[in-house]
Amino acid sequence: MTTTSHRTPPAPSTRTASDEQPPGRRPQGGPPLLAPVLAFVALTIGYVVVNSSTPRPDASGKEVLRYARDHGTSIELGSLLLFASATPLALMAAVLYRRLRALGITAPGSAITMVGGVLASVALSGSGLFGWAAGRLPMDADPALARALADLSFLTGGVAYSVTFAMLISGVSVTGLMTRLLPRPLTWTGLMLAAAGMVSMLSLVADPFSFLLPVVRFGGLVWLIFVAIRLPRTRPSRHQ
Repeated sequence: MTTTSHRTPPAPSTRTASDEQPPGRRPQGGPPLLAPVLAFVALTIGYVVVNSSTPRPDASGKEVLRYARDHGTSIELGSLLLFASATPLALMAAVLYRRLRALGITAPGSAITMVGGVLASVALSGSGLFGWAAGRLPMDADPALARALADLSFLTGGVAYSVTFAMLISGVSVTGLMTRLLPRPLTWTGLMLAAAGMVSMLSLVADPFSFLLPVVRFGGLVWLIFVAIRLPRTRPSRHQ
């Protein structure tokens, strides 16, 4: 006579991916965010100070050539600072993306932050290179060419940067607002800056909207500093 042993089937596992990690190991949020932010802010302020007397966008090609002859060193230094500022901006976008992912953010906000930061970095790089080329034109160059290079430098460093930087701001602000990772006043300020950056593209057809360009540039610098200080490295657990 044979007997059949009845065994209770094992209960389904309730362990999560975080439970399977080695004890004491936490998700890596990347290097300190404040370092690339401060580097970007310092280089941007340096560029603005050096190029404070740059001819306005409505200046003629002859005025641009005359300014290049009298301020060639300032143009080259300003272009160098602007081009250099693109590097910490790209690093900042990468750190922000990694930090949001480490905090458990799987929504598109983290990807929008990364894409916006990279595109804004490309815009600053192009603006610096166009400005450097415009500053090295000989005095017998065609004024139309000088005006065209100045326009390209202004468009990439102005409108293109403002719109793409608004993507970075909106990605962080929406994510911080929905997950409560950032203070509400900081997120709402970011959303207003992002809206101003998007509206600034209208400056291509209406000059009055050009005042939004410095608002996004300098307001965004202050906003980034507060984000770097307040964005946590780890997300509190439900038990906490």
